[in-house]
Amino acid sequence: MSFLAFILLGLICGAIAKAILPGRQGGGWIATLVLGVIGALLGGWLGGLIFNVDYNGFFSIQSWIIAIVGSLIVLVIWGAITGRKGSRA
Repeated sequence: MSFLAFILLGLICGAIAKAILPGRQGGGWIATLVLGVIGALLGGWLGGLIFNVDYNGFFSIQSWIIAIVGSLIVLVIWGAITGRKGSRA
């Protein structure tokens, strides 16, 4: 997959992950892009490590599922980190 396709996949999957998670997540579109790309990387790494799968291309359903699951994991971790900062005050 090309770099631009990977960024587009990360942005879309980050937005889908934000829509799936209940509650309100902080961050705008830039944060969604960054967390989505990180989640897509994490999902690809975990998918290859655990299930021996990889990215087959932009239009592969397997790539989308891996990226969305990775984005969900990153958003949950991000929410846990930012939630702790807000609860101290």
